Amino acid sequence: MDTNVSIIILNWNGWKDTIECLESLYQINYPNYDVIVVDNASKDESIEKIREYCEGQIKVNTNFFKYQRDNKPITIFEPIKNELENTEKLRKDYEDLPSNKKLILIKNDKNYGFAEGNNIGMRYALNVLNPHYILLLNNDTVVDREFLSELIEIAKKDKKIGFTGPKIYFYDFKGRRDVIDFAGGSFNFWLGKPRHIGQYEVDNGQYDEVREISHVDGSCMLVKTKMIEKIGLLNPSYFTYWEENDWCIRGYNAGYSSFYVPKAIIWHKISASSTSLAKIYYWFRNQFFFMRQHASKLQIFTFLLYFFVFYFWFKTGTFIVYHRDLKSFKCLLKGVKDGINMA
Repeated sequence: MDTNVSIIILNWNGWKDTIECLESLYQINYPNYDVIVVDNASKDESIEKIREYCEGQIKVNTNFFKYQRDNKPITIFEPIKNELENTEKLRKDYEDLPSNKKLILIKNDKNYGFAEGNNIGMRYALNVLNPHYILLLNNDTVVDREFLSELIEIAKKDKKIGFTGPKIYFYDFKGRRDVIDFAGGSFNFWLGKPRHIGQYEVDNGQYDEVREISHVDGSCMLVKTKMIEKIGLLNPSYFTYWEENDWCIRGYNAGYSSFYVPKAIIWHKISASSTSLAKIYYWFRNQFFFMRQHASKLQIFTFLLYFFVFYFWFKTGTFIVYHRDLKSFKCLLKGVKDGINMA
């Protein structure tokens, strides 16, 4: 039997992106997967529109694939809140359906952020579906038909591979679909800076080798459930941003590696799920929180030196002088302050 994968998609006021992502998922060639959409208390029509899509009432128009009618209607299963943590098997009518004709929809009572929102979906998957792997996938992505098979093939090569991640293209970069956003991650602890390898480069095959990396991008990460049993879920203190860096470092410290898989391909719309002010705040808050958790004292010293002698003033000039954006500058200040003071 094929390895079972639970795919978790977090939705927050983004149903148009979500149904395009779902449609691409339901056309992949991998046969044994479960899709869980976790709605983070959306204030728009997300729940209604996702239901309408599953009923076949909304046709997805995209240049990435042809809309498929023969798997509609998609049966939706909606566990209520007090059922989310149980360990009972899903009812027989769920198990008898093929992967591309069913959807589990979890409706959160509030916005729990990226970390805890995904954790809610993962707890349900681990307790009810018993998957070999969990795939976290941003709702603002479109996937290649073979992406999941490629991720799993590499993950199976070694029991100590905890994370695998795809080659990620920008969804639309000045009309192109072959511009790289992520071809593996590296991290400089001395400066406190993560890096997307190959970002903004046109893909000419320069990143076509499977290799170990420091971290997998949070927009698409395949995670081995046996590792989760040892290191736990995402840290909800991050809320959003840097949680995948923290998770991969925790995995590495427990003896698990992260791998980049170039034949697994997705396209990402980039930051469709957050406002710029929220991103600024959480990015800087969590940067300081992450460094305090994982960097050595000497690395923290060099990071602080780099940040406050150079980078802080560069960003200050960018926000205040160039953009005349005092709100963004205040978000930076608050993020740094809160990050320093986080327990």
